[in-house]
Amino acid sequence: MVVATLSAMDLTYPTEAESFRKEIRTWLEENLPNGWFEPDFQLSDDERREFNENWTTKLFEGGWICAGWPTEYGGKGLSLLEQVVLNEEFARAGAPFRADFFGDTLVGPTILQWGTDEQKAEFIPGILQGKIAWCQGFSEPNSGSDLASLKTAAVLDGDEWVINGQKVWTTQAQHADYVFLLARTDPDAPQHAGISYLLVPMHQPGVDVRPITQVDGTAEFNEVFFDNARCPKDNVIGGVNNGWKVAMTTLGFERGSSSTTGYRRFLKEWEQIVGDAKRLDKNGDPILRDRLVRAWEKVKIMQINGYRSLTDALNDTHHAALLGACNKMFWSEAHRDSMELALDVLGLEGQVLTGKGGAEGILPGFRRGRADYPVSDTQASFFFSRSETIWGGTAEIQRNIIGERALGLPKEPKVPA
Repeated sequence: MVVATLSAMDLTYPTEAESFRKEIRTWLEENLPNGWFEPDFQLSDDERREFNENWTTKLFEGGWICAGWPTEYGGKGLSLLEQVVLNEEFARAGAPFRADFFGDTLVGPTILQWGTDEQKAEFIPGILQGKIAWCQGFSEPNSGSDLASLKTAAVLDGDEWVINGQKVWTTQAQHADYVFLLARTDPDAPQHAGISYLLVPMHQPGVDVRPITQVDGTAEFNEVFFDNARCPKDNVIGGVNNGWKVAMTTLGFERGSSSTTGYRRFLKEWEQIVGDAKRLDKNGDPILRDRLVRAWEKVKIMQINGYRSLTDALNDTHHAALLGACNKMFWSEAHRDSMELALDVLGLEGQVLTGKGGAEGILPGFRRGRADYPVSDTQASFFFSRSETIWGGTAEIQRNIIGERALGLPKEPKVPA
């Protein structure tokens, strides 16, 4: 059976970054539970509950939540490289960050970059303290990869915007207090020029959230319907009709500080697949061994691509869009293939529902199964991998971007209406 590990890249970080790494490592060793770094360490249910209750407080006290934000807004003012090191050390330790991706990583930094002083004062403290939950209202039923064709409209009525339209695949909308929303505010302007970026309260008449239940019983995706919903006139970020540029900033924050750690979840799944192959005594099959090696090679490429993205950001060489298209297409298709491999390894066992399900079955990404369809973690990952080549820009759209921007190919002809 092939045995492989992903060793650290042969890279040298600046001295100050390595000093900061030691600071983070020391803090983690002092604040994680005793024995955390020991092999096969596990918390009991009571210990896990206590850890979850106290860990966010410790993160706040250490200053690690939104640590890249300016100090005047509660962060540490970390540079991009320091944020990368912070992510690397938490990933190395297997220590969780606060799971508020939309607030901490997307809309918060966007408000800091584009917002007025009044908007920062209104929203940033609530994001930092975890008092405002967010969701993202970009995609629509007919405007996913072609986001600029969105139809949701916002019309100014006195001191408020009146919003009508529909968003789809809106993660965590059922729990959100606000949605950062793209709406068309000038129907006569060119597609990209007539869009505004609005912060819209979710708990109001005219906002209808409808869960989209997946085959495994999870429902973190939603449809959201806006029927004369309202938000204050001053809740436009970056200026009226400048929403496209602001939205591209938001999407850029999805990459960057996690560029060198994103591959780790795929490595962990690969190790699980290898473990299942050994357990089921399939590790002698030469065809399966070859597929496992190829899957590991793809994880290694994801790691290398992450360093390419980091280098681009540090050198400000402005290849983020092209690198993002290449990386998104590669990892999403690689993950889909690896999860097909995982079920092939399991064979008929993979058709048996072996998860806990219900409230007890908390799956990757906080995905909750239902009691009558208790999928395992591997099965949940398989189902989710089917969507990854679609959300965030389909693989077909990513190929168009690469063809046009990297290879100089002509634009794909538009289909006549």
